[in-house]
Amino acid sequence: MPIMPKRVKHRKQMRRVKNRNATRGNYVAFGEYGLQCLENGWLTARQIEAGRIAATHFLRREGKIFIRVFPDKPISKKPLETRMGKGKAETEYWAAVVKPGTILYEIAGVPQNIAKQALNRIAHKMPFRVRLVERRHGM
Repeated sequence: MPIMPKRVKHRKQMRRVKNRNATRGNYVAFGEYGLQCLENGWLTARQIEAGRIAATHFLRREGKIFIRVFPDKPISKKPLETRMGKGKAETEYWAAVVKPGTILYEIAGVPQNIAKQALNRIAHKMPFRVRLVERRHGM
């Protein structure tokens, strides 16, 4: 089941997208290898879950996977063949706002070649370009 917030202050949000680079969450903090986003956009809860399932299936319970993004933005959509007006539509799905540089997933406890293969499987599920990054040990 896709993840979503337990409760929110406002049921509906504006649809704005900022074209700025990420200043927070842009380095590997928990694992040794990470998947970094190179474009901005929305990452739906289903896409996050699909990446998690692909990685856990490949790793077979070895290592640890960290998901660094959370879908906290409600995206509303009007039904097909509905006339304009009558207020804003209900929430269709939840999405995480992703900026260039954001770390999406991290993996720890596995060798480099296995981690790269697992992150590559996640990358195929992502709707935008991503790259594999390693932890900088100076931090």
